[in-house]
Amino acid sequence: MKFRKKPVVIDAAQFDGSITSVEALMIPECSQDLGSNTLQIETLEGVMTAQPGDWIIKGVKGECYPCKPDIFAATYDPA
Repeated sequence: MKFRKKPVVIDAAQFDGSITSVEALMIPECSQDLGSNTLQIETLEGVMTAQPGDWIIKGVKGECYPCKPDIFAATYDPA
């Protein structure tokens, strides 16, 4: 069987290496070590690391997770 993903509008911001680039998402559980340009995000699947250029997505239940730019571009269109 084939399935199509339901059209859902999400909030997202592109991480540029600074926590200020994703502040608007109000990520509930994340941390950034001083001098680091990566972001550690507590997700439903465990801790994931966001690199500069990754998109941070807020899901339908308020959960946040990183997404690589190529996957984001293939999956999402501006709303």
